[in-house]
Amino acid sequence: MPNAPHGHRSSPGDSDPVPVPPARPTVEEHLAEVRALLAPVLERWAAEAPELVGIDDPGLLGRVTATPVRAPHPLPPFDNSQMDGYAVRVSDLAGAAPGRPVGLPVGRATAAGDPPAAHAPGTASPVMTGAPIPAGADAVVPIEAATPAAFPQLSRAGDPAPTGTVSFVAAPAPGAFVRATGVDVSAGAELLPAGSALGPARIGLLAAAGIAEVPVRRRIRVLLCSTGDELAGSPATRDADDPAGGGSVLAPGRIHDANTPMLAAALRAAGAEVRGLRAPDRPDALRAAVLREAGDADLVVTSGGISAGAFEVVRETFAALGARFRGIAMQPGGPQGLGTLAFDEARESIAAVCFPGNPVSALISAEVFLLPALRAAVGRAADRPRERRALAHDVVSPADKHQVRRGRIEDDGRVSLSAPGSHLLADLAGADVLAHLPVGVDGLPEHAEIDVWRLDD
Repeated sequence: MPNAPHGHRSSPGDSDPVPVPPARPTVEEHLAEVRALLAPVLERWAAEAPELVGIDDPGLLGRVTATPVRAPHPLPPFDNSQMDGYAVRVSDLAGAAPGRPVGLPVGRATAAGDPPAAHAPGTASPVMTGAPIPAGADAVVPIEAATPAAFPQLSRAGDPAPTGTVSFVAAPAPGAFVRATGVDVSAGAELLPAGSALGPARIGLLAAAGIAEVPVRRRIRVLLCSTGDELAGSPATRDADDPAGGGSVLAPGRIHDANTPMLAAALRAAGAEVRGLRAPDRPDALRAAVLREAGDADLVVTSGGISAGAFEVVRETFAALGARFRGIAMQPGGPQGLGTLAFDEARESIAAVCFPGNPVSALISAEVFLLPALRAAVGRAADRPRERRALAHDVVSPADKHQVRRGRIEDDGRVSLSAPGSHLLADLAGADVLAHLPVGVDGLPEHAEIDVWRLDD
């Protein structure tokens, strides 16, 4: 978690620290409990048998290798030319120098894709980039270093005999511009270790090695449940009262569901497979919907229904199943819940992480407590890029809470922070960073440095 900012800390005296009530767990304490909850879930997931995904399957991008992948043959698989030029024997150009060129007859040409040819001693064999080095040649001279610096009419295998000569004013070093067999990867070498996230370059490496199918871990499966009678339906998300989906016109008192699409996008970006579920504020409906939809999910994630008010459906339902709910010293995102849900003997228990319903609180909670573990599990950097930046203005913060504010990076590199309200989703959508004001800080002056997490990576 971020270090304390350099700057003013609130105090009753000039040097006394701010008294912080110890009642609420800290961000670090709650994060440790979430990690402990997820650890066995991720261990079981990583131990499962791998899936085989084709190298051309678009679903391979972002997957994670389940076992080490080894090269079935060397890369490159044969000696080939790094340049368009002439394959020669170095000894045939001994003594070549400016003013004393050595001329050689032009030999047979080899293009990329041709089978390896034989090099006739005392000749210069035209060879194109990527083409096999003719047997008997031990170096390549680029075309621009030859005279003339352009190929004559070339003859490949089966064509009439080549004609013409080419001159050189220097002898190349042995192996010059030759890509030797296995110089990139030797046969049997490990191309990728287990746990490697598959991006474009790694997929390209596997394809170059002739790997047709890649053993990968299946995606972590998350059942994402947003709760609240105020949420309008959507064709994209299954409703507990309407499992077939459907949607509705926005009626008075209703709001569109931002949390399900937003958190689903964040979870998918972290490598998870997500199913969305919306539930009303009725414990029986929520319990039945989660029991029905959890299926083979690894994890349940909820938003809403965990605060201290009435009709807190997630708290009421999941507390009876084994989850714990509490307020932590963070703003926004103070209400949090977690635990292992035990339904009955017919259904295995399942881990659940529960976030507040306000959209900013929900996404910041996911960024702080859940997404780093998922990203790390799929071979990505767990943490957002972090840096120290100066404030563009004075700020105030509750001294008893770790406040996470949205921020914009100004042209001079300083950070302007938005208001702390957990409903200000437009501010979050326009933010460049999340700025951290730890417990014990009630204000910082302009130019004070703070820790920020980049959101635009």
